[in-house]
Amino acid sequence: MTSIITKVSFFTVNKFFFQQRIDNFLIKRFKKIPKSKLYKIIRKGHIRINKKRVPVKYKLKLGDLIRIPPLKINYNIKQKEINIKKLNIISKKILYEDKILLIINKPAGISVHGGSGINFNIIDGLKILRPNEKYLELIHRLDRYTSGILMIAKKRSSLRYFHKEFREHSIQKKYLALVHRKCFFQKKIVNLSLLNQNILNKKKMVLINQNGKKSKTIFYTKKSNSLYSLVSIIPCTGRTHQIRVHSAFLKHPIIFDNRYGDKDLDKQIKIKKIKKTLLLHAKKIIFIHPILKKKITIYAPLQKNFKNAIKNLL
Repeated sequence: MTSIITKVSFFTVNKFFFQQRIDNFLIKRFKKIPKSKLYKIIRKGHIRINKKRVPVKYKLKLGDLIRIPPLKINYNIKQKEINIKKLNIISKKILYEDKILLIINKPAGISVHGGSGINFNIIDGLKILRPNEKYLELIHRLDRYTSGILMIAKKRSSLRYFHKEFREHSIQKKYLALVHRKCFFQKKIVNLSLLNQNILNKKKMVLINQNGKKSKTIFYTKKSNSLYSLVSIIPCTGRTHQIRVHSAFLKHPIIFDNRYGDKDLDKQIKIKKIKKTLLLHAKKIIFIHPILKKKITIYAPLQKNFKNAIKNLL
């Protein structure tokens, strides 16, 4: 058994954790720490929210600043080896870094945050790689099996700034996806509202529903043959699973999408060089830097598996 002692860390509550109890938040975030120990540090006041002690039943509010003290996390040897390998991968994927911001090219298959059944995630990995950073929080999310650009704030002020920029649609993002079937369009705009539902084995499933949130995605065909197409995608809004659901609506599901895709078509792909993981990549992002006051453009190179898929399918 090997242990890692984390540094003091801070977490700003966003819409994804609103109204969650503090004890449940910690239990989900620190799977390898006994629940009894987590309850103990809450009761003793080691967990502070907005610099104050809170009861275990406290429900998180938007903007709450959670202070998490140093914690001892135990790993068995096998798990430690897996984490070291993933830490090495993450350390080589940094695309941009300054005093307020860190951008990485997230590998497919690694979650951005902790949760049920997840033994390693980007944020906890970065906190190990950057032990002197007091603040590292996600600015936005990527699905576990989506690769590409992921922004992390190194200061609370930068987190607030970029959240505002995303809300006002001032940040431009572009994705690449390999989809089934030949696309007969050069450009296609999908304007369909999306609603979150927990209907698939108690997992989140997003449906097209007029009672949902307005969602807009623009698709451009870059290359295609009779079976597959490479498309460039601009999500004008940032809804959960938006690109995947809108792609499926167009009858061009993303290859190896195990939730919204076409399993029968996926099974027809039997090329050993192609791993069966979602072929969706966040390729490019453009934003105005809050301190430099200039436009920054970041590109994320495709992973080897995505390159192999393009080479062998198109």
